[in-house]
Amino acid sequence: MNTDEYVERVLAMVERVPAGRVTTYGLIAEAVGCGGPRQVGRVMARHGGPTPWWRVVRADGSLPRSHRLEAFSRYREESTALRGDIFDASTLRVDLGAALWDPGEG
Repeated sequence: MNTDEYVERVLAMVERVPAGRVTTYGLIAEAVGCGGPRQVGRVMARHGGPTPWWRVVRADGSLPRSHRLEAFSRYREESTALRGDIFDASTLRVDLGAALWDPGEG
C-alpha cells in the first residue's frame, strides 16, 4: 500500500467513528491492515485536522496534552463518556468501557 492510500484509509476510518464514541490509534491500524499506532498518529498529526480527530485516543483513553481542552469540549458536546476528576485534566480520560467503537466489528 502506498503512502497516499494509507493516509486515505486511515482518514476514512476516522470519519466512520460515531459521535459520542472513540477508537484507538491501534484499532485504526488493525482495521486498516498495516502500520501501527504510531503510524496512525503520524497520519492524524499531519492530515487529520478536517476529521473528527478527537474521536481517536491513546489506548488508555487519553489525548496528547496539546489537544485536551478542545477535545474535552467536543466530548461534552457529543456526550462522550469520561472518567477521572473533571477538575484535574491529567486524570480525565475517555471511558473506553463505555465509549469504545471497534472499527473491526462493523
